[in-house]
Amino acid sequence: MSNSTFFSHFLLLALADTRQLQLLHFCLFLGISLAALLANSLIISTVACGHHLHTPMFFFLLNLALTDLGSICTTVPKAMHNSLWDTRNISYSGCAAQLFMLVFFLGSEFSLLTIMCYDRYVSICKPLHYGTLLGSRACAHMAAAAWASGFLNALLHTASTFSLPLCQGNALGQFFCEVPHILKLSCSKSYLRELGLLAVSGCLVFGCFMFIVFSYVQIFRAVMRIPSEQGRHKTFSTCLPHLAVVSLFLSTAIFSHLKPPSISFPSLDLSLSLLYSVVPPTLNPLIYSLRNQELKVALWTRITGCFQEH
Repeated sequence: MSNSTFFSHFLLLALADTRQLQLLHFCLFLGISLAALLANSLIISTVACGHHLHTPMFFFLLNLALTDLGSICTTVPKAMHNSLWDTRNISYSGCAAQLFMLVFFLGSEFSLLTIMCYDRYVSICKPLHYGTLLGSRACAHMAAAAWASGFLNALLHTASTFSLPLCQGNALGQFFCEVPHILKLSCSKSYLRELGLLAVSGCLVFGCFMFIVFSYVQIFRAVMRIPSEQGRHKTFSTCLPHLAVVSLFLSTAIFSHLKPPSISFPSLDLSLSLLYSVVPPTLNPLIYSLRNQELKVALWTRITGCFQEH
């Protein structure tokens, strides 16, 4: 076995070489993070305070907004700090914490997306059983299972990844700590254990995705039987963006973690990471929430009420 070294810090990917581009990246990340923080915070406060919104659909939306807030706050602030202060450092413990939080929030998010698809399937295909299948206790159990599965997944991947001996330097080819890039620094065959965990996680995620596809097939079949063209258009305009965002999130995350090293280069890795870690938390409020008329009315009422109070 090659000699391994303990590093006190890692070097993240430099997003730009010139000071002007570094400041441009800082401004872009700042705008994205503020938009995501504002939109998701509005959804959380509106659903929490609006008693008429205390339904299964909005309960899961609130949980989704929490995961979006967590994931955007895990990666973007450090990238902004590094761009603003022209540094690449992240401490060893900070890297481990960042990896754990990111896997935790993204894993919980995908579980919640699967549950929300089930909620939509039951509401459209089995409306008479909606109250039985999605009662308050069942919803609480499903949300708790989503968060618990994300926590367990994050714990396993973080413990497995950071137990590896490193001997290939401490420079990561990513702007945040990501499992594949840490594995590249390993000098031990033990990295096969983490690859096995990634493969198992990938199979579970693919199973959830197939459930989502099957559910949407049933939903579309039910929608085609709706006599009103306006009703069909309304359902399709809501479901298709949901399916598109789930597909984007899943395909980029899986490809980023399971692609062969031979096709790994910085621009591709950066693009994929942005598509699964930064874009969904920013788009989810628009796709899942702001297209909902009832929530838009509640949001507008809350915003105008705040202005009137001041």
